[in-house]
Amino acid sequence: MMKLLASTMLAAGLWAFAGSAQAAGCGEVTIAEMNWASAGVTAHLDKFILEKGYGCTATLVAGDIVPTFASMNEKGQPDMAPEMWVSSLRVPLAKAVEEGRLIQAAKILNEGGVEGWWIPKFLADAHPDIRTVQDALKHPDLFPAPKDASKAAIYNCPSGWNCHVSTANLYRALGAEQLGFELVDPGSATGLDESIASAFEQKIGWLGYYWAPTSILGRYDMIRLSFNTEHDKAQWDTCTAVPDCPDPKVNSYPTSDVYTLVTKAFSEKAGVAMDYVKNRNWDNSTVNKILAWMETNKATNEDAARYFLETYPDIWTKWVAPGVAEKIKAAL
Repeated sequence: MMKLLASTMLAAGLWAFAGSAQAAGCGEVTIAEMNWASAGVTAHLDKFILEKGYGCTATLVAGDIVPTFASMNEKGQPDMAPEMWVSSLRVPLAKAVEEGRLIQAAKILNEGGVEGWWIPKFLADAHPDIRTVQDALKHPDLFPAPKDASKAAIYNCPSGWNCHVSTANLYRALGAEQLGFELVDPGSATGLDESIASAFEQKIGWLGYYWAPTSILGRYDMIRLSFNTEHDKAQWDTCTAVPDCPDPKVNSYPTSDVYTLVTKAFSEKAGVAMDYVKNRNWDNSTVNKILAWMETNKATNEDAARYFLETYPDIWTKWVAPGVAEKIKAAL
């Protein structure tokens, strides 16, 4: 009996030691809360899971792509940037990884950030022949312009945005004006969103530029059309994205790679928490729905993170060990 008691106490002691070592190993972590919704929600999600599941002490700090990357690279703080859009950072990021300052962890948006021309799903279902932008341009009657329904419309993003230039060049490359389409500037992001909402309310066609993940695509079911060609980076950089390019060609929008970045120092002290940081990811459809819920309920980033944990356990429990999942569920 004494031997059994002793072995039981030893096992309990080892378990407690392992748990405390795990918490101590993770320690304090600073997480960049970027200034757009999906990244803000992800930061709060990481804070909750790292604290409740792994015993870390997490602090959120305000961030944005370029200053956060520079601070992590040069000062080693913050420890973690949950949603870093790395396309504009490829050269300095590659150097930082090669020289051992930063670690590129999970591809947090597993589909990447996507751009393109979209139509409502109800329209695509009613017209199964429309699968490409070129198909849509054969049906100007389905996409009435806002001020003159006898004309067709393609909605651009607001002037001043990079996508305004690329969309205008693609409009010219496709010969859309000759096919009866005018290019509509919505004036603002709100104006663009309202044009989509109005199309769904009236059950009329809409064709134009949008991107994901976004709340509007969580509220309204849209289909992204193919341009029937692969993305040509050289053409994009030298013409498609250049204002008033004299001879634009049909091209596809690039997909933006979106990763979690952590400092090398954090990766070395985080212990098993790094398994979570390397493993978690979600698709744009899920993020769209979270952002739509957030907008509808006027919720905070923290509210939305908790909503995701409560609503989508089938997704996040795959990111962590069963014991960690139970701790997180108990904390909700």
